[in-house]
Amino acid sequence: MTMSEPRVLVLPGYMNSGPGHWQTRWEAAHMGFERLQMPDWMQPDCDAWCAVLEAALAQDGNAGSVLLAAHSLGCLTVAHWAARHASAATRAKVAGALLVALPDPRGPEFPRAARGFDPVPLAALPFASIVVASTDDPYGGVAFSQQCAQAWGSRWMDVGARGHINAESGLADWPQGFDWLMSMKPAAVA
Repeated sequence: MTMSEPRVLVLPGYMNSGPGHWQTRWEAAHMGFERLQMPDWMQPDCDAWCAVLEAALAQDGNAGSVLLAAHSLGCLTVAHWAARHASAATRAKVAGALLVALPDPRGPEFPRAARGFDPVPLAALPFASIVVASTDDPYGGVAFSQQCAQAWGSRWMDVGARGHINAESGLADWPQGFDWLMSMKPAAVA
């Protein structure tokens, strides 16, 4: 990791992110990116996933030194972690979070195997955040993502009709999303 590269924790969603996913591509291209390995990608448990995030942030890093790149269920993990699981010290280490393709736990397509993600916390996040939504995401609608973004104090970005903003969305390295993530880069690594 160079001085100009922040530490980025990558939080995939249900079933992990495959080789064509923008998260995987970012991780391969940038030394400072680290994928969090969840205990069970097929039977997601909110408390267990939040514990993984808390442990990763507790390991090292200074206040305001880490960015989070979350997709789908990873976004809900960030919200639950910040609201119920984070210590003051680990919360302070996060400079910002890119929250892409929020799934609605009450929606018809939400994975039945996922436990503990509802209700979604609607308290303001204690760090900068950007919520990115697609107009045709089968897992979460525009109204739901706008409601969360407003409650969390996040910027809300619309990428048009891109499905679940995953490998099938044709984004490749997704430079626009990367730029949004880097817009929250900690001052120490600017």
